[in-house]
Amino acid sequence: MGEGDGERRLGAADLGAELGERATLVQFSSAFCQPCRATRRTLAEVADMVDGVCHVELDAEDRLELVRELGILKTPTVLVLDAAGHVVRRAAGQPRKADVIAALGEAV
Repeated sequence: MGEGDGERRLGAADLGAELGERATLVQFSSAFCQPCRATRRTLAEVADMVDGVCHVELDAEDRLELVRELGILKTPTVLVLDAAGHVVRRAAGQPRKADVIAALGEAV
C-alpha cells in the first residue's frame, strides 16, 4: 500500500458514515468492477477482526468531486484513515488481507 496524502482529513460529512474509533478503511468502487467485490469482502473481514476499525464503501461515480480531489484514478482504491481521518495509506487495485492489516498498523 502506498504512502498517504499528508494533511488531508476526511470526516463523516465526506464519507456519509462515521469514522471508526481507531481507523477507517475507505473503498472507492464502481458498479461493474469485479475486483471491487473481492476487496469489499477482504476489507469487511479485516474490519470485523480488528476492534475500532470500520469499512466504508463509496461509489466513485456518485462521489466524483471527492474522487477528483483525492486523485482516485481506478477502482478499487482503498484509503486507510487514522482515528482523526488523516489518510495514512492508499492503494489501487485489490489488496491482500495481510497488506491491509499491515497498513492498519500505521493508522492505530
